[in-house]
Amino acid sequence: MITAITGYLTERHGAPVDIQSVRELNGQTIREDTLKQFGYGRPLLVTYYVGGVEKSEVFHRIRRNTFGRERDDDRVAVVWLDYHTFNRLPRHVTAVDMLLHTAAGDLQSIQTADELLLVTTYQPGVLYATDLARIRDEGVLQPIDWERAANLARYLAEIHQTGHDDPALWRRRLRDLVGHGEGIMGLTDSYPPDLVYADENCLQEIETQANRWRWRLKPLHHRLCQVHGDFHPFNIGFTENSGLFALDRSRGEWGEPADDVSCLTVNYLFFSLQRDGKWTRPFTDLHDHFWQQYLAVRPDEEMTAVIQPWFAWRALVLASPLWYPHLTEATRRQLLTFARRVLAIDRFDYRRVNELLA
Repeated sequence: MITAITGYLTERHGAPVDIQSVRELNGQTIREDTLKQFGYGRPLLVTYYVGGVEKSEVFHRIRRNTFGRERDDDRVAVVWLDYHTFNRLPRHVTAVDMLLHTAAGDLQSIQTADELLLVTTYQPGVLYATDLARIRDEGVLQPIDWERAANLARYLAEIHQTGHDDPALWRRRLRDLVGHGEGIMGLTDSYPPDLVYADENCLQEIETQANRWRWRLKPLHHRLCQVHGDFHPFNIGFTENSGLFALDRSRGEWGEPADDVSCLTVNYLFFSLQRDGKWTRPFTDLHDHFWQQYLAVRPDEEMTAVIQPWFAWRALVLASPLWYPHLTEATRRQLLTFARRVLAIDRFDYRRVNELLA
């Protein structure tokens, strides 16, 4: 680490740097009985000479913890926020730079960056949402529809077989489900006030029930596994040869398999409601086919007892006038009814969805 710090400081100053000391910064002397026991990092105080002048700077590396620092992107976000806000507050210590720590152990400055960009490859193909829209409009299933539903089921069943033992990440996933800006509370906050079909009592009931589910699911960290995290029809595509590809994986690589299953299967309900105003064929057939194929590859009796809050979250997205502005009020009401009622049952039966809409 000293070599990396020396190289970075030399490049930054454009002159040779002589490191005098590197030590952990434990803060000012504080009475033992008032000393805080937990911190977000272990800063290093580096004292060095450059051009005959002594300087001291603190290098902060955010450590992983269970307070919103479980993932790499959390820790990157903290550094980004600190760098861009420390210097705006009077009398705050000065933020000097943001550093990129490379796999080779080097330190590189990124202080001139004002945002991060993601570059990916391009995969031509047809989004699965196009298939569902065709089925909605025509009311007929083609052989390729059965094939693709089965492929989607097998794909999820296969990725979900890779488990991960990390109770902290499991609790984080549940916390994000309920309280994150992209989760249930973020969705309820985004609904305009005074909606007849989604008033404050309705949305508060969903939040309250979802948080009860969070406490119910917290002990089940054995379920943590590899997930996509946003497996809806606009993030799934097929090539000309019906090869499946996925887009925009979200919210970390580890989560609950019911997240992916609910995200996809609630869309069969969504498109059926658009077509007929009820849960009926041909979408019921495709929906049941997906479940049968998934459970054949990955039996999961526990899923029916955990999927409820994930369904409620996805139903809130679909019923949202912000995300889907062109739905009828009747469809929105049905989706929110589904959300409230699915939260109220102990076991979800994919063959009895109609009972949650009546």
